[in-house]
Amino acid sequence: MDKIAVLIPCYNEAQTIEKVITDTHSALPEAVIYVYDNNSTDRTAELAAGAGAIVRQEYKQGKGNVIRRMFREIDAECYLMLDGDDTYPLDAARELVDRVLQRHADMVVGDRLSSTYYTENKRPFHNFGNNLMRNGINWLFRSDIKDIMTGYRAFSYEFVKTFPVFSQGFEIETEMTIHAVNYNMQVENMVVEYRDRPEGSVSKLNTFQDGFRVIHKMIQLYRNYKPLHFFGLVCLLLMLVALLLVAPVIGVYFQTGLVPRFPTLIVSGFLALAGIQSFFTGLTLEIMAAKDRRDFEYRLNRVHADKRAKLETRK
Repeated sequence: MDKIAVLIPCYNEAQTIEKVITDTHSALPEAVIYVYDNNSTDRTAELAAGAGAIVRQEYKQGKGNVIRRMFREIDAECYLMLDGDDTYPLDAARELVDRVLQRHADMVVGDRLSSTYYTENKRPFHNFGNNLMRNGINWLFRSDIKDIMTGYRAFSYEFVKTFPVFSQGFEIETEMTIHAVNYNMQVENMVVEYRDRPEGSVSKLNTFQDGFRVIHKMIQLYRNYKPLHFFGLVCLLLMLVALLLVAPVIGVYFQTGLVPRFPTLIVSGFLALAGIQSFFTGLTLEIMAAKDRRDFEYRLNRVHADKRAKLETRK
């Protein structure tokens, strides 16, 4: 088991990967640096190996797939994840790691949005998307995460080995954040500097396509982790529509004793039944989600015991 493992997922980062590895060696000389190449068509893997990193391949395309492979294969007391595009200065690396090793944080979020992100980033829709996701997730999950989409994070062994990765692409950061919040893990925000990509380096994030995927992931996880809230909102919406449809019918009935719009009455009745069914679906799933949170604590304890056993073996 490594003391500190630095994880760098890469796809066509030949322009910057050597500098990132050199800076990481300077900031964390005791760390083991892993570069996972995701089908790069340039010299990313070759340059990373030459700079002293351990290079491995992930052939299934997508950042989420790369991180799944990393978390499965690497054992470490602390994991530091960063991008290979040289947008994160490494002067904050030591404190990010220390918050895991000394303060026992499960995830430390490198908060770009509270520092230089808005002045350095030249893509306005990215700024809008980051704000949208931060405000949406914090409102839905009653959390206080300062930067949802940052790729600069530190993790504990317990977080990494209990985190089930389902995302395949850039929505992975959203999934990590919501997982930590839902299971009441210790999450800390730390302000870090951000600098835009150097000239000639191209972002792999598609603003609209990946943005919609991230929003879909947020809604999906809200449904999974907060089912009573989600299906309660569906129930409320259906009931409101049913009431709007049936109100004129009831008004005419009290005035004339007749039901001239019988099909409308039937539709509103079915909508009301669907709303009731939605509510009880949410209630059933909420009980299952509560059981899952209890079971998670048992899994967390087993992973912690596994970590202690590996540390004893290392000694």
